[in-house]
Amino acid sequence: MTIDITGLPQERIAFCPSPLAELGAALHALAEPAHHPRLHAWTTTTAAALKPELADRLHEADFMWRSTRADILLPPHPRGTLAEELDDLDRMDDEKYVGSALEISCASHYTRGAPSPLVDERMRRRALDLAAARGPRQVAFVERMLADPPGTRAWIRRLLEDCDEAFFADTWRRVCVQLAADARHKTELMRRKGLAEAVTAASAAMVLEEDEQGSRIVADKLLQGRTSAEGSGVTFLPTAFGWPHLVALHTPGWQPVVQYPVPTRDLGDAAATQAVKLRLEAIAHPMRMRLCRSLARGSYSTGELADSHGITAPEVSRHVAVLKKAGLVITQRRGRYVLHQLDVTAVARLGSDFLESVLR
Repeated sequence: MTIDITGLPQERIAFCPSPLAELGAALHALAEPAHHPRLHAWTTTTAAALKPELADRLHEADFMWRSTRADILLPPHPRGTLAEELDDLDRMDDEKYVGSALEISCASHYTRGAPSPLVDERMRRRALDLAAARGPRQVAFVERMLADPPGTRAWIRRLLEDCDEAFFADTWRRVCVQLAADARHKTELMRRKGLAEAVTAASAAMVLEEDEQGSRIVADKLLQGRTSAEGSGVTFLPTAFGWPHLVALHTPGWQPVVQYPVPTRDLGDAAATQAVKLRLEAIAHPMRMRLCRSLARGSYSTGELADSHGITAPEVSRHVAVLKKAGLVITQRRGRYVLHQLDVTAVARLGSDFLESVLR
């Protein structure tokens, strides 16, 4: 995957985080959790907490981030907030927006500069055929987008805003500082040591090649693609959700954008061996396993748990104390009652089989 940057001044090359691009990467991780074992805890917990209606809408539109990333999700000029980037999307013309949104397959002709399905009957049929292979809900979505681009664009914006409210705003707060720091580091590296150092630091799968024919950034991917940054620039977007993917936007007529993964400990920090041992020992007891099943469904007082499981309140307290010491239970006071609840995030990191068993 080659980006020709011959004659491009360094100030037209930017490293900057993007909330919209990060949301796109997060949605891909939710749609394809097997691609992202490092994010297992986050994907399991987030998917379990999604309201069914939101999960259903995400499924309807997931070809925009599942097998390929729609170019509309990779802004060339990142903003400080998701709302600002969505406002920028609203200003894009329908033909360009719909062509990008319906880039359903990695083999799409769209990346080779084919016309929008809004104006080309062959591309229209192709978009519908590709959607048909993914189910009737996807076909209905594509038909709606082709018939009513403004209405469908508003629907997509509401979907992304609902994702932001449901889970992404909190996640973005956790990762944006690290992504901004990485972007600043790459920018400073480019200024002090040159673009070649910054590109290689962003990903070992990228290099800067320079010869008598010009300069180009080359990404080692199992595809063939070529684009030019002439008249535009190149934007590099760090992502905490991206590994192992290196995404390169190379559509003719679009500014080249590269989304590269950065190491992060905010989403899946490995617990110490002693902590894992404590947790495994805590759930090994049959009664504590049963208590976990109750506590996974809501908050309960000691007395309620005692009545439900046919044991004394002191016995419940002892078992809860073990679970709490292992970091598996959260306790809060509500008036004169002390309520206990399972920390689903901590449990998810032990393994999905255990989480599924207590939620079953």
